[in-house]
Amino acid sequence: NVFMQFNMDETGAVTPLPAPCVETGMGLERLAAILQHVHSNYEIDIFEALIKAAGRETGTADLTNPSLKVIADHIRATAFLISDGVIPSNEGRGYVQRRIVRRAIRHGYKLGQKTPFFHKLVPDLVRMMGDAYPSMASQAQRITEVLKAEEERFYETLASGMQILDSELTPIGAEIRPADSFGTRAALEGLGAIEAPNPPSKITVLRGEVAFKLHDTYGFPLDLTNDVCRERGVTVDEAGFHAAMEAQKAKGRAAGKFKMDKALEYTGAGNTFVGYEQLEAPAKVVALYLDGTPVAALKAGQQGVVVLDTTPFYAESGGQVGDEGLITSGSATFAVGDTQKIKSDVFGHHGAMVQGTLAVGDTVNASVNLAQRAATVRNHSVTHLMHKALREVLGTHVQQKGSLVDADKTRFDFTHNAPVTDAQIREIEQRVNAEIVANAATQARVMDIESAQKTGAMMLFGEKYGESVRVLDIGSSRELCGGTHVRATGDIGFFTITAEGGVAAGVRRVEAVTGLNALSYVQGMEATLGGVAGTLKVTPGEVPARVGALLEQMRDLEKEMNALKSRLASAQGDELVNQAVEVKGIKVLSAVLAGADAKGLRETMDKLKDKLKTAVIVLAAADGAKVQIAAGVTADVMGKVKAGELVNFVAQQVGGKGGGKPDMAMAGGTDAAGLPKALASVQAWVAERL
Repeated sequence: NVFMQFNMDETGAVTPLPAPCVETGMGLERLAAILQHVHSNYEIDIFEALIKAAGRETGTADLTNPSLKVIADHIRATAFLISDGVIPSNEGRGYVQRRIVRRAIRHGYKLGQKTPFFHKLVPDLVRMMGDAYPSMASQAQRITEVLKAEEERFYETLASGMQILDSELTPIGAEIRPADSFGTRAALEGLGAIEAPNPPSKITVLRGEVAFKLHDTYGFPLDLTNDVCRERGVTVDEAGFHAAMEAQKAKGRAAGKFKMDKALEYTGAGNTFVGYEQLEAPAKVVALYLDGTPVAALKAGQQGVVVLDTTPFYAESGGQVGDEGLITSGSATFAVGDTQKIKSDVFGHHGAMVQGTLAVGDTVNASVNLAQRAATVRNHSVTHLMHKALREVLGTHVQQKGSLVDADKTRFDFTHNAPVTDAQIREIEQRVNAEIVANAATQARVMDIESAQKTGAMMLFGEKYGESVRVLDIGSSRELCGGTHVRATGDIGFFTITAEGGVAAGVRRVEAVTGLNALSYVQGMEATLGGVAGTLKVTPGEVPARVGALLEQMRDLEKEMNALKSRLASAQGDELVNQAVEVKGIKVLSAVLAGADAKGLRETMDKLKDKLKTAVIVLAAADGAKVQIAAGVTADVMGKVKAGELVNFVAQQVGGKGGGKPDMAMAGGTDAAGLPKALASVQAWVAERL
């Protein structure tokens, strides 16, 4: 029990609380257990219903099975996490969610459930808890879809991963025998019906590299592997797991491309950022770096990093790229190609000395590239408006997962488990452009984090905020943001979405443009449409109907062409019957079927089998250098000749390979010139096997 009676401030002074209380740690479910006269949380009404539902979906009659309790508990946890915007992923809270889901799936797998089942429990959960938690109930369909997608993703690799784990945990000298799990072999050994083998060596520790392979290749979280091993009395070499993980990270870092080979060592004071109000400012050079090493001066032709005491340059942060521009002093000019943070309050200006020499202590003029900054802030400001519109159109589950804002575009990643439809994209564009037309002034306020929370400003999970934060109002959007922005929404000019797609499970990405870039994009689309209309000799508005008619015409022509090919192949097949050669009582035929496709080869093969009765047949068709081959064997010959072996024999002679069933097999090749010789070899190959 925790008795909360006093408050201690930062000085150590203790004062009585206005409402002292006792925290028993008892929990609502324990109270429910007492009131319902049961001895476990899992026996209360809510869990009882969920356990029955888990038994129903896994086909488990024994409702005391511990795995059902795990599944019932985890459906609650995962459903509420999704309703709060947590989507399974590979990092942060999303990874915790993924671990919970996959643990539940693994327990279903233990019960014999080899297909997705977990998502089917959502309606049962809603029936039990939906009235008390309407926000969860209102998202039932989305929760179901997210869980189903995660299940399908994991089931693709679950069987393979479990097979590897079973194999690794099987004692040396033992066999993996499915019947053993039912006690069949043990019973027979006990009765003396079969001889018991020598006891194999027991595995006590799972190798760390195996645990890492399960994690990296098959999506097994370490705690899931630990669960399986614990059930079998085996521990996991976690040190080896983490060593393998670190080795992979080191390999990734080595393969990555960084702006600097090593971190810059800077011990001076932080710089003053004036870039919200000014795009040009006087400054003093306080540090210079060449190849990551501090130097007293940079000379013409050298590339390096400049640190100023005051700067109008914005350093890359929050998805917004760093500013470009010039740093000048007399005849010296340093072209800034990027601005990055050396520390949270120290900006490094990366670039090259165009002319002259720049030395530590020089007084300079720092000026930001106006066009690049203006285009970037338009794209950054519209990202806030787009984020709000996405939540309004798609649902409040939408949360930012990443962004990149530069002068060309805005790229925005967000949680959502389905493609954004064309109609939804149009609605988002409509809402954002309405905000732009309203031309509302942008307001930025600096306040403490507690006051910012009270304003209702959106905060991004995972972001590290200091005690003082910047609350930004753009149109009807209010978020915490330290980036640079337009003075009024009308400065954005125009907004349109150019692309939408998936980047990970439960994460979508949209790209959009603003201002003159948006105008150029629309003009380009109009030019393309105009070109298509000109080619079709219709007006732009008539293009959809005309294209639809052409597609229908093309489908009709394809059907007609396929019919003609079939008739041609059939006619050729009739002529080929007489070319069959009898080998030891079996008709052998190998020939080219001109103009045939794979379907034509198969259809002709079936007709030739019917006519020749007892036969081995190889048909081929060539299109340029490419070759298609079909081999067929009648049922009474399959004991001696296999179509799969035959087609592979022929295909290897024309630069290909193939296989199939004993009666019918297909193959491809890339050397049509070798086809006559390959077909001529069929008769001898068949004769060897008869």
